[in-house]
Amino acid sequence: MGFLSSWFETISAILKTFRFSDAVDIILVSIIIYSLFKLLRQTRAAQLVKGLIVLLVGYAVSAIFDLTMVNVILTTLFEFAVIILVIVFQPELRRALEHLGRSNISKNNIFSSIAAKSDDTTAIWAKAISDIADATYDFSRSKTGALIVIERNTMLSEIAATGTELNSDTSVALLGNIFFNKAPLHDGACIIREGKILSAGCILPLTDNNRLNSALGTRHRAALGMSEESDAVIVVVSEETGIISVAVSGKLIRELDRKELSDKLNELIIPADGEKQDLFTILFKSRREKDDEE
Repeated sequence: MGFLSSWFETISAILKTFRFSDAVDIILVSIIIYSLFKLLRQTRAAQLVKGLIVLLVGYAVSAIFDLTMVNVILTTLFEFAVIILVIVFQPELRRALEHLGRSNISKNNIFSSIAAKSDDTTAIWAKAISDIADATYDFSRSKTGALIVIERNTMLSEIAATGTELNSDTSVALLGNIFFNKAPLHDGACIIREGKILSAGCILPLTDNNRLNSALGTRHRAALGMSEESDAVIVVVSEETGIISVAVSGKLIRELDRKELSDKLNELIIPADGEKQDLFTILFKSRREKDDEE
């Protein structure tokens, strides 16, 4: 009882000194923190933040268990943390300032930005996967080159910005038009976000792996490069052979048929029933990556 009494006295003392400006201060800080999370989830910087948190945890552990050398190294690293963060996050900081300069506050406030996940998310993904599998099978038969990037945890807004924004529902016909060999967007990649076509004609980073089969062309190297820099699932169709492949986690799964492709995409993209969300998944509103045993 003494503890509860002391606790209530402390709360009462705080409330007596609480001012309207304090409430405004808390609200503004909350909006800033939310905006930072929103910015991070739109870029690959979210993965870097996770790495920074791991370093902070390592620093705490080194202090608790008196790991002198580890503590000295991490302390030195954190002394230059501001400079390091500015260098690492330079592209994101530039885009954030550009966005701040042209954003419409009334359209981007915290209340209008929060939206619950739709109940038919799985149905949307199921349709998208079916359309991708059908279109890819058509590409394989006609030996039409194609590169389809399916976004998962790592947001690819900066990659999507290199192409033409579509924001369209998926369909076999639309995918066929995008990768038609005389279409202006056929040489680039198509980005799929939340079961919809975000953009097409996008430029992907090439893999630095020099041990790849020399028979693999630019599309396969771009697919592997994207899978190395993100957790995206990339479907690629060879223009020379018509072979269907999937790149994920820096690995290439080749010679898939329509059913095998559909099964693999369902396994990798659609979250399992009852899958729990961890802290990062909640903060960045992303799906947790399923373990790939290939």
